[in-house]
Amino acid sequence: MGMEKTDTVVVGGGQAGVAMSEHLGALGIPHLVLERHRIAERWRSERWDSLVANGPAWHDRFPGMTFPCGPDDFPDKDSVADYFVAYAKQINAPLRTGVEVTRVSRLDGRRGFRVETSDGEIEARHVVAATGPFQRPVIPPIIPADAPVFQMHSNSYHNPGQLLEGGVLVVGAGSSGVQIAEELMTAGRDVYLSVGPHDRPPRSYRGRDFVWWLGVLGKWNADTPAPGTDHVTIAVSGADGGKTVDMRKLAHRGMTLVGMTAGYENGTLRFAPDLRENILNGDANYLSVLDEADAYVAANGLDLPEEPEARVIPGDPDCVSTPIRALDLARQGITTVLWATGYAVDYGWLKADTFDDKGRPLHQRGVSREAGIYFVGLPWQTRRGSSFIWGVWHDAKFIADQIAIQRGYMEYHADAAKMTADA
Repeated sequence: MGMEKTDTVVVGGGQAGVAMSEHLGALGIPHLVLERHRIAERWRSERWDSLVANGPAWHDRFPGMTFPCGPDDFPDKDSVADYFVAYAKQINAPLRTGVEVTRVSRLDGRRGFRVETSDGEIEARHVVAATGPFQRPVIPPIIPADAPVFQMHSNSYHNPGQLLEGGVLVVGAGSSGVQIAEELMTAGRDVYLSVGPHDRPPRSYRGRDFVWWLGVLGKWNADTPAPGTDHVTIAVSGADGGKTVDMRKLAHRGMTLVGMTAGYENGTLRFAPDLRENILNGDANYLSVLDEADAYVAANGLDLPEEPEARVIPGDPDCVSTPIRALDLARQGITTVLWATGYAVDYGWLKADTFDDKGRPLHQRGVSREAGIYFVGLPWQTRRGSSFIWGVWHDAKFIADQIAIQRGYMEYHADAAKMTADA
């Protein structure tokens, strides 16, 4: 049998891959979507049990389908995965699960790529890497692997009962770290939270969710940060119906806040002297959104109720006013260090000259430096909104249009060659 051929292979069957399939299908472009596990597998098996979407159902969805819950609800993780399964069925996506892509390389002397998979080889004119940003969990090399404390990444955490008895240090105060730390504290654990630089927008203000405010204030369209710009995580939660993350309130309830984790020696962790600065910068971000929202209401004559209580910030708890700089893990009964420290990309399967020295894609709005290769699902791919479900859908539309444009050029070339031959 000859090698299977198609125009475009999409690698990854999560939200980015499903969105790509919809747009490629709408343009009549033959394609296959290959997923090594199940559709949206990471939502099912690499997230904690109680996770819900960080945005309300009315906003964080594709245009062609609503969630079966209420519009202001925050769907749980399995409902999100089920949504993408249903969406793929609705658009009749040519999606193959259980097929792992092991290598993609350019064909010798002609257009296209050889896509090597666990189920054989495919020849494609174009390849879209839709594997998303959550590929390889990152644990900073701070605590040696043989240290007498259990270490795990947040992608392996499912529920409090999974951990050893004793206290827990959660490193990372973005959305994942804060939500996991609060869940552990509510379960009766002694919890320490290592807090780095972060933004913490209000969950809602004056009767509107923060996703609405970011929309009307034009913040979803914020430009992609310049290369080398420090990434600042965002602390926002849809848990318990959605609530504003407030580090001080967590501390007043019993959580101990510390600064960024800086080093380890002989069973003792050291922390940077930056806790209060990080908290204050988070406050500044929070208050700036309120200021812009108030100005928008006044300028547009909107009838939205005032909310002065939103500006009341609790006083500093002891752990903020007198921060802990070092922590003897055994003495404090800490048996687990849970790293909510994000992910790195892993494109080892894609043999192309379009990556920097850290393996990150070099691209313009998802169009790579190597003709025929595209990316979709990257954070800040085109704007701030790229990280959200709806943003992925729009980025995928742009990439599908670019593939269609290239197909048009090649069809012209083929037609011209045929006319020349006929003449």
